[in-house]
Amino acid sequence: MTPHPAEITMGKIYSRSELIAQRAEWKRAGQCVVFTNGCYDLLHPGHIRLLESARSLGDVLILALNTDASVRRYKGPARPLIAEAERGAMAASLAAVDAVTYFDEDTPRELIADVLPDVLVKGADWSHFVAGREEVEAAGGEVKLIPLEPGYSTTNVEKEILRRNTPPA
Repeated sequence: MTPHPAEITMGKIYSRSELIAQRAEWKRAGQCVVFTNGCYDLLHPGHIRLLESARSLGDVLILALNTDASVRRYKGPARPLIAEAERGAMAASLAAVDAVTYFDEDTPRELIADVLPDVLVKGADWSHFVAGREEVEAAGGEVKLIPLEPGYSTTNVEKEILRRNTPPA
């Protein structure tokens, strides 16, 4: 019998307190911890490439996912399309991702302040605002903006699915 994906990846999914404790272990081991976050509602090639680029900046990559409630507040009542448990299991199954956690706040600033990664990564489309920037830089870390993969976004994927399923007028 094939195990459920959540059973396979559960070791990579951390509660906030577990992640903070694990972060301390990584720090003691001298590992460079990279942190990024997002909804990751429909996983697409742009997400994968951003995560791979982020992972290349250190030894450990943490991906913090918005909870379902947080996604709804941010993206509207029709989102997320995929529930947080499944988003977390998919993200945790990716080779580039070492740890997955969730945040329910509107931004991950508090979580970032608790974890204090060495490198905080966001897509270049967030150059106007990077939650946690001040905390990371004050602790001696750095913020990196990674260029997005052209043509890929969850919104664009959603629009294309709808376009393909709408009969011509």
